[in-house]
Amino acid sequence: MKIIFTKPFVRDYRNLPSNIQRLVDRQIERLIENPKHPSLQTKKIEGHKSILEARVTLQYRVTFQIAGDTYILRRVGTHSVLKRP
Repeated sequence: MKIIFTKPFVRDYRNLPSNIQRLVDRQIERLIENPKHPSLQTKKIEGHKSILEARVTLQYRVTFQIAGDTYILRRVGTHSVLKRP
């Protein structure tokens, strides 16, 4: 699997506390190894056919899309960040 980090994802990631960045890194590794890993609780985002979210913590999520053998990481943050355009 390949990973593409969108500009919004990179911006969001840089604004996260370092402890959350480490958790995001760990969850991205899990996503690559096994997208159905129980800790990710991966699911489709309501209202979007191709955008999924994975859990980092109770408050933080990563949104992404799958295009062939590539994960496109779209956003990372709390629910309030992810609801922004």
